[in-house]
Amino acid sequence: MNIIVDYGLGNIASVSRAFEKVGIQTKISSNIDEIKNADSLILPGVGAFRDAINSLNNMNLVPIIKEHVEKGKFLIGICLGMQLLYEKSYENGEYEGLGLIEGSVKKLDIELKVPHMGWNNLKFNKDDEILKYIKEDDYVYFVHSYYINSSNKELVAYTNYEEIVPSIVRKGNVYGIQFHPEKSSQVGLNILKAYGEMIK
Repeated sequence: MNIIVDYGLGNIASVSRAFEKVGIQTKISSNIDEIKNADSLILPGVGAFRDAINSLNNMNLVPIIKEHVEKGKFLIGICLGMQLLYEKSYENGEYEGLGLIEGSVKKLDIELKVPHMGWNNLKFNKDDEILKYIKEDDYVYFVHSYYINSSNKELVAYTNYEEIVPSIVRKGNVYGIQFHPEKSSQVGLNILKAYGEMIK
């Protein structure tokens, strides 16, 4: 079963509907046993990093998520869920993340309007299965004020918004998507479809 982790800060219903549209069955759950036994995990998220990581810690989900990844099973983080995959965030303080990917979360310190909100296009950095149904310069929908700062060795696709904004990342069986695929029309659905084919 593909479990959408319900830790209180995710746009979980819309994410679930998007997966359903491409024929991927998911279950929304906060149950420890169901999350432990999941074939793959989907970690959505909206809001503040601090609240999200505190919620995951309070629910004792951090070691379970790490164990899931160590077993070689797939995990995808969406929006704030992607940022949680990294080692540290500097959003309104300094907070430890899941540490599944090297790097940190920093504020967009740019002249352009923040938050980065609306449609922007994707540039490809490397070939990856998750890109199989989309093409370079396809547009997706963003809403965020913080972005990933790392070596970019995990970078699959990015967006230019004065800074290079990592938009899709991958480290082994761990994926992250900064934009909202569930709000990105057919392009977003095509990305979820490609991911779904990997986890079947």
